[in-house]
Formats: sequence, C-alpha cells, structure tokens
Amino acid sequence: MRGSNGLGARPADGSATVIHTVPYYAQWASPDLVPAIIGGTMRAADDPLWAEYGAKSPQEYEWWSWRLCGMACLRMALGFWRHPVPAPMALAAECLEAGAYVKRADGLDGLIYGPFASYAERRWGLHARSRPQLPGGEIPELVASGRLLLLSVHPSIREPAAPSPPHRGGHLVLAVGTTEDHVVIHNPSGFPGHSQEFARIPWKVLDRYYAGRGVELGPGRA
Repeated sequence: MRGSNGLGARPADGSATVIHTVPYYAQWASPDLVPAIIGGTMRAADDPLWAEYGAKSPQEYEWWSWRLCGMACLRMALGFWRHPVPAPMALAAECLEAGAYVKRADGLDGLIYGPFASYAERRWGLHARSRPQLPGGEIPELVASGRLLLLSVHPSIREPAAPSPPHRGGHLVLAVGTTEDHVVIHNPSGFPGHSQEFARIPWKVLDRYYAGRGVELGPGRA
C-alpha cells in the first residue's frame, strides 16, 4: 500500500460536524441501476429513463453518461442553491461551448476546471474557483463556510474497503459535509444504500483516492 501524502489528512482542529442538505443526482438517469451498469451486467443504453437525460438516443446517452460525473455534481449544487436543474445533456452542451469539455474522436477531455469555474460564475452566478491544489486539510473549513467542493478522486472510492487504486483522481464527487473523522460525499457513480448519498469516507481512506485538486463552489452574491 502506498504511503500517505497528507492530501486527505484528518483535520487537526477537531472541526464540528457540518453536513449540508444537498439533493443527490447520479451520473446515470436511474440511480438504482448504477451497480448493474458499472458491473457490466447491463448496458447504459438499456436504462429505461435514458430520455430524461436530455439525450437524443440511447446510444448518445450511453456515451455521455460515463463521462458526466461533473455535471451530476453541478446539478446537485444548483439544486441546493435553488437554481433550475437542467438535464445533464443540456449542461454538457453549455460546458462544451464554454471549453470546460473538449470532444475529440476517441473521447472527451474534461472536466477542465478553469473554464468550468468561469462558466459556473457567468451562467449561474455562483462563486466558483478552480483549485489545482486543494489540500484535504482545507476541506472542513471550506465546507463550514458554506462551500461545496468537487473533488478529484479515483472512481473506486465507491468501494473504500477494496485494495488501493493504481492512481488518484479521474472521477469527481461532491463534498457536502465533514465530521472530525470523515469527509461526507455525494458520489455520482456510487452504489445505492452504500456509497451514493452522504457517504462517509474516513480522512485516511480519502488519502488513497484523492488527487488533491478540484473546484470550490459557493452560492455567489445575494
């Protein structure tokens, strides 16, 4: 097991528990089908709710649904601060235009934090700050101040008892709370009843998955 780099270190100030009542959205249209889709026993294109995603076809839905963890996090933040919550494909189209996603022949680049933060401020009036360096020790204070945080983690954080991942990062979750011992996340690709909503990840466990970067979101000016 790799040694700790302190990114997800437990806060030293004994911070009180703060958990924001943020609504949950999965990055697939049917949250209950996430285990089957990720496990390969069901194609995302067979999700019966695919049209609610705003896609033009099941195939378009399938391609995008694997890539829009960031849009799921944005939808959660928009719902929390009582903004309209567009379908994921509508948000993805706006982020493509803003340069927060770059589509190429073999895939998609993004979420690109700088253009995304600019988009979130301009389009939604949010406070948004790209954080290419976001130490885990700062998370409790930011959450206590009313921020929500997109954190770059390895997707296997949905099963924190599994062996350490081969690298950190590659997937976005939303930090919605902290306790003295845990960061509390909404995971767009988490498993229902286990790691989707208000999942508590011990600080030392977070360190195995967290890449030390993300995006800080706030409600903006009143």
